[in-house]
Amino acid sequence: MAIGFGPSERASEAIFSIAVYPRWVSLFFLQGAKLPDPDKVLQGSGTKVRHLVLAEPQALEQAAVKKLMALALASAKKPLDPRQRRRLIVKSISAKQRPRRP
Repeated sequence: MAIGFGPSERASEAIFSIAVYPRWVSLFFLQGAKLPDPDKVLQGSGTKVRHLVLAEPQALEQAAVKKLMALALASAKKPLDPRQRRRLIVKSISAKQRPRRP
């Protein structure tokens, strides 16, 4: 399960996402490949996304993580509008499945 955070309901415009796995939680920086990371906390080698594993909820309070989040917000392709009403949109992004037999 993943929750994305962005300026619209388009997944391609998301800035962050939090993905919950059975054994850990990851914070993804969806435009993170170009972020400066002087503290070397980001993981991944893709051309667009970087992430970090949150071993505990307090990891979000670390100075290095807060700095990265601020940089990601400041450098987002489409920034968040603070005046825009916040909404939670639930949708499935998965491969089309064949109909099940009764």
